[in-house]
Parts: sequence; C-alpha cells; structure tokens
Amino acid sequence: MLHIQNEILEAVAYSDKLEEIANILCRRIENLVPGIICSILTVDDKNRLHPLASPSLPDTYSRALDGLEIGPSVGSCGTAAWRGQAVIVSDIETDPLWKDFKALALPLGLRACWSTPIKSRDERVVGTFAIYYRSARGPDELEKRIVQTCVHLCAIAMEHEEVQARNYKLAYFDVLTGLSNRSRFDAMLRERIAAKTPFGLLLVDIDHLKAVNDTMGHLAGDRLIKRVATMIGSDETQTFAYRLGGDEFAVILDNCKTADDLDAAALEILHRTKRQIALGVETLVSSVTIGGALFGADGADAEMLRQNADFALYHAKETDRGGYVHFRPELRTTIIERINVVRSVDSALAEQRIVAYYQPIARLDSAEIVGLEALVRMQDSNGEIASAGSFATAFTDAKIASLVTETMLNQVAEDIRGWLDLGIPVQHVGINVTTGDFRYGSLQDKIEGCFAKKNVPLEHILLEVNESVFMGGTDQFVAKAVRALREKGLLVALDDFGTGFASLTHLMCFPVDIIKIDQSFVASLSRESPSSIIVAAIMDIATRLNIRVVAEGIETAEQVRQLCELGCHLGQGYYFGKPCSAADTTQLLRATGQVSDAQSAYRPFMM
Repeated sequence: MLHIQNEILEAVAYSDKLEEIANILCRRIENLVPGIICSILTVDDKNRLHPLASPSLPDTYSRALDGLEIGPSVGSCGTAAWRGQAVIVSDIETDPLWKDFKALALPLGLRACWSTPIKSRDERVVGTFAIYYRSARGPDELEKRIVQTCVHLCAIAMEHEEVQARNYKLAYFDVLTGLSNRSRFDAMLRERIAAKTPFGLLLVDIDHLKAVNDTMGHLAGDRLIKRVATMIGSDETQTFAYRLGGDEFAVILDNCKTADDLDAAALEILHRTKRQIALGVETLVSSVTIGGALFGADGADAEMLRQNADFALYHAKETDRGGYVHFRPELRTTIIERINVVRSVDSALAEQRIVAYYQPIARLDSAEIVGLEALVRMQDSNGEIASAGSFATAFTDAKIASLVTETMLNQVAEDIRGWLDLGIPVQHVGINVTTGDFRYGSLQDKIEGCFAKKNVPLEHILLEVNESVFMGGTDQFVAKAVRALREKGLLVALDDFGTGFASLTHLMCFPVDIIKIDQSFVASLSRESPSSIIVAAIMDIATRLNIRVVAEGIETAEQVRQLCELGCHLGQGYYFGKPCSAADTTQLLRATGQVSDAQSAYRPFMM
C-alpha cells in the first residue's frame, strides 16, 4: 500500500492526467485485493455523477451512470455523495437504494457495493470511491483501511486537478466575460497559422464604451462588455471568440475561405450585437465596429494578419463607426502616414510647438473686429508654421485631440487675459471642439479650470462645433454637455453650416447661438444664384430663431456687399485678415477692433 501511495503521489506531482492517475489506483487496488472491482466517479457543480475510472467495468455500465443526479436513493455512489458519508450495500438485489439500478448491476455479476465520498478540504463532495463485490457481503477491516488511504489519495489528486484548472482559467480566460483571453488568442492564432488551414480574423470594438463608463459608471460599462461578449460569442462551433482587453474582442473563423465568407460573418455579428440593453435605470442600443483580414490573402503570418485586421478596424472606427471594413492594402499606407502625423503632433505638444493663431470676425458694414476665431497651428523645428489642414488626421486620435484642445484653451485664456489687461475690449474668441473632446476630454472641467486660472470670465468663450459632432442630430450626450456649458455663460456656434447632414434638424434639437455659413456658399454668391437663395433662407430662419449669423470665407468687397444685401451683418475671411499670432492680433485689435460695447450702435454678439 505504501508503494501504491508513493506511485500515486509521484504521478500527481508530475501533473499526470487525473483520469490516468485514477485508473492506475483502481488497478493497483484490484491487484492488491483479488476479487474486488474499483470505481471512481466525480461529482460536478450541478450534483451530477461522471465516471472517472473503472477499468474492470464495461463501458456500457459507466455510460449509464454518466450525468446521473445524486440523491437519497441513487445506488451506493449517488447516495453516498448525497449523504456525504459512506454507504455499504451488502446485497444489491434486495437493498431499496438499488431498486432503480439493480438491473444494471446484477447481469454483470455485481452483488454488493460499498461507496465512500471523496471530499475536498472545504468539505465539498467532489467524487466517490466504490468497491464492487461478486458476492453479497460488506468490507473487512483491511479493505476499510485501504479505502481510507485511497479516498485521501483521490482527494489530493482531484484538488490538484482543480487548482490546475483554476490556474489555467486565470491564465487563458477572461474573468469578466468568460471568453478566452489574449494569451489563448495568441496561441490559437499561431496554431491556425501553423496548420495552414483557411480561416478569417475579425477584430471587434464596442462603440462608445468610455462614454458609458464616464456617464453611467464602470459597473454599467462592465455589464455592457458582458452582454456584448455573449452576443459576439453566440455563434456556430466554427467561431472562436476572445476578449483581448478593454472594449476589444477577436473572432477566429475556421473554414473561412473567401472575403465573402468573412464579410458575411462580420455582418452577422454587427446584426447580433445591435440590441437595446438595460444598464441599471438607463438603456442604450449597443453597437460594435469591426475590422477583418483573411489568412493568406491579407497576411501569411500571425503578426501581419493581426496588424492588417487592426488597420481595417482603425479605419472603420474613423470612417464607418458601427460598421465593418475588410482590409485593403492601401489602408496600410494611409494609416502608417496618419500614425507618423500623430507622432509629429505628439512631439510638438511635448516641445510646446502647438500655438494659437487668430482670425478676426468683423462687422460687414464697418469692418470693426467684434470677435476672433482661435485656430491651431504647429511650429516645426525651423520655426515654420503649419496650418491645421496639414496635420488634421492626428485629431482622429482622441488623446491627441484632447491634448491639443487643452493646449489651445490654456493659450486662449492667457491671450484674452493679456488683451483685457491692455484695455482691449475682446468680446468672444471661438474655439473649435470635436466629439472626442466631449466624450473623452472632460471638456467642461478643462474649460472652467483653464479660464479660472487666468481669471477670464467664460462669457468670452464661443465654442465652435462642427455638424459631424451631432451624430445625425440624435446624440443627446453631446447636446446635454453643450447645454451644461451654456448655463455657465459660454456661447455655441454651429460651424460649416449647410455642409453637414440634416442641418435644419440640428437647429431644432441642439442649443445654438450662432450659425457660421460655410465658405462654399459665400464663394458662389451672385444675384439669383442658388447660393444667394440659400443664404437668404438661412438669414430668415436665423432671424426668426434669434440666432446670429457669421459668413465664412469672405475674400472680396463684392461678397461683403452681397451679404449685406441678404441681411448678413458679420463675416470672417481673408478680406478682414488672415490668421496671425497673438502679438499681431494685438496690433490688429488696437487698429480696427470695436472700440467699446457702449459706443457700438450694433452689438451683434451680445445675447
């Protein structure tokens, strides 16, 4: 018995499979005590029995026990597991515990059965160790001592297996969702590549998770992740889903041979994940964005395939949020260039080479400057100034966009403070903000912090918001944030009006103080032209809604005259001045700035 014990403990130490260890133990005990038959069963967390080892019993008998629920009269093993104590049945044929099961045992010559529960250290019943006899009898003292040792060895082996399974789960499975994690994904991806069998890779991002965390709390965000994970993972067996971290998932699709196969799978996931989800007292419609790549066509090794799927996802998040993009070779070049631009802007931020330039907003009748728009510029190492258009792609990075906005807010606050200290009456300075600023940049806190630090009243700030921020006029998150800012005294301008989606709809649902007519309308002004008719209509609507209007892109005196005829009183463009540094703007304000509100016959910006 000591030799058997050492053999089993050594097998456990070497992490042999539990089934192999159990079979070895059964055979050794059967050899030690001739005439007995050993059986080891496990009990799962649903209290069901499963055969682990019974080398001398027919497979048909073991299969009949598999999945059997333990209970007060379920043979010797089921009853022992139920009671948590040994059950000795010396005559299967007459014992009531075997009434429903003796037809299984008696034809095999099994006449008696003694079963002992196997317990973990926390007293859970995790299995049973049973001895069958071919004659109606119970155990002798030697057999009792042997079984006591065997049960102890089984408990050690099963607990070791549980620990290994728990460690494996921690190492390869995501705790929140139960899906396989990044480590297992990497291993599976390498395995598929090595097998050289067709498969597709989809990378999936949950849309607006950060906004949910920020506005509804991380508990709601976790609920959203779990629900979306369930929807992503609920597919046929040829699909394997993984959580890579945060809001990002991966899906490996076996036997995915063509782009059409991959596209169909992606569209199915998009459809499956677009659901209304209750998150506490709030509800939202979940959605995901997907990028995909096909093994072979879009990458022959794990690194290239993953990177190209990532490029597709990156492009989808920028151009088709809530949609799907299949990798195309040109995406690689475009995105690498964009990454380089992001790095350039990041360096400029670190080296304080992001600066604010100002373009005047003037009265059309007198050319007096009544306001300014702050425009971001980047200075290179040689002192050359680059306009925002040359590095605009960097703003697709939410972190960069937020840092640039914060830099601009600080500079504008400092410049306004300087002008006010010089006695220059600055009414409003427009600052451009993006969706990313509202969703990821704590915009209200930044504005209040920057301007309070310089002791600049918030009434001097005009937020300029592009129509793309409104998400088609249905995104109440941004609208609520803007209303909160307006309550602090800020004004809001709708920039590039007329070029976005459903502009008039925005006027109904979004709080707007000023409309800035896009320069494309100004450029094509002429009597009875479509642009003139549209501008006239905008002026009529704005007047009725008590909204001020600024015409952008004015370059000629003729455009000024035509705009005045149409009832527009304010304008911006090269005709009144190009964007220039704060120092040059100071001189411009001294020369052509509106003298004071009291002396002005027309105070267009004052609400």
